[in-house]
Amino acid sequence: MTRALRPRTDTGTAASVADQLAGALPPGEVGDFDISAVDRLGMPVVAADHLGDGWPRAAAIGYGPTAEQARTGAYGELVEDLLLHRHLRTLAPRRASYRELLRAVGPDGVVDPRSLVLTAGTVVDDDQPRSWLPTLRWRTGETVLVPAEFCASSDGDLPWQDPAERLITTITNGSGAGDTVERAVAHGLLELLQRDGNTTAFRAMDPGVVIDLDDVRDPVTLATLARLRAAGIDVLPKLAATDFGMVDVHVVGVDREPGTPPLAVTACGEAAHPDRETALRKAVLEYVSSRARKVFSHSQLDVLRPVVPEAYWRRELARPPVRQEPQALRAMRAWTRLSGTELRDLLAPVVLAERTRVPFSALPTVAPGTLDEPSALLAELLHRLAGFDVLVVVAPGEGAVAVKVIVPGLEAETMSYGRIGARGVARLVERDSPLVGSGPPPREGTAAVVLDAAGRDRLGGAAWLDLAGVARTVGPLYPLYREPTRHAVVRSAA
Repeated sequence: MTRALRPRTDTGTAASVADQLAGALPPGEVGDFDISAVDRLGMPVVAADHLGDGWPRAAAIGYGPTAEQARTGAYGELVEDLLLHRHLRTLAPRRASYRELLRAVGPDGVVDPRSLVLTAGTVVDDDQPRSWLPTLRWRTGETVLVPAEFCASSDGDLPWQDPAERLITTITNGSGAGDTVERAVAHGLLELLQRDGNTTAFRAMDPGVVIDLDDVRDPVTLATLARLRAAGIDVLPKLAATDFGMVDVHVVGVDREPGTPPLAVTACGEAAHPDRETALRKAVLEYVSSRARKVFSHSQLDVLRPVVPEAYWRRELARPPVRQEPQALRAMRAWTRLSGTELRDLLAPVVLAERTRVPFSALPTVAPGTLDEPSALLAELLHRLAGFDVLVVVAPGEGAVAVKVIVPGLEAETMSYGRIGARGVARLVERDSPLVGSGPPPREGTAAVVLDAAGRDRLGGAAWLDLAGVARTVGPLYPLYREPTRHAVVRSAA
């Protein structure tokens, strides 16, 4: 479906949630279509995209047990991108050093950059001026200033900022959207908790804890698992963590069908939730989506033409590809040259490995139905994060809202960007990992972990991360962490 977006008028008819989200987007042309035909499973996977003058090109994927739920997810992602982009363009950054802001607003009014889990080796100068944006301290309503790049999802959200000033690579982690702000914030928090739980416990760091599905009751999960088994796919649900009493799970699979598009064998679905049934359902459905998404995003365009409307190509090719992360582009280009067997062999030693098992029935959960309402889920997540500050950028729209949630101290991007804090170091120490240690960096290739006062107290002093060791550990698995944007591999080659 393709249509132009204009200011909404009240037609007196009820719109679907997907249409409500689409109506909150900026003016432009938007389209959505099912891409499930690129894989053999046939479950709904919907691509949606937006093209508008003065707006960045936006594209998204949605999934679910029905086509309408998949559309809703896709338009939710577009809302995340574009409403946040629009909101950040309206904010005037405050230019000051951290030390100046401490004097001006006090320690409760500004975040110590060291608490935000930075790349090991980053130098934080308290006297260096930088750009700060306001966030809402969710529990109290206070305004808290945060380095601008933590409030954004992409570099394009901050066209006025010097990239050399940024303490991190801007990422979407913590973004959320919904028809209410409670739903959006809960969405953002769940993503942060998911990334925190698996940052050093999946993919190249997968400990191989397979979940025995001994007592799964969710009908959508059971039907999807049956469909995968019937297609000859051995599903491997894996446990990453149970921090905060959350089930943090990821789902991979062994697919030996000769006709499977090679990139589909690298699919992974992830989720974290207080309810183990909800977490597993989301991860299984995302695994199905990931199979189609990877093929759609990185295959030759001629392969996709039979399943993609011509109007989409007009929108997609109207603009040149955006600048890509060089390592992600190189690594994915190398993957597109490999067969399914070669990719499966690449994943087998760690990603597809099994070392121990845990019963699904032994994982943490909640009483069925208790967290169905967004407000109840949000209250529960805030309770479990009682020791953490929750900061939110709220980007309102007509009929929808987007947010960027920031929780200082939650871990993210250790194996891709070398970001790590005190909790990440402690976890790796518990695993006897050689990637971290106490004291100053001992050799070339290692770097000091950036710690605030609470982090130093927790660890008993300084710590280091072996960045060279991280790079070796990830090796050719880098596309499991960072991917180029859709069609970038093909279009950049052309």
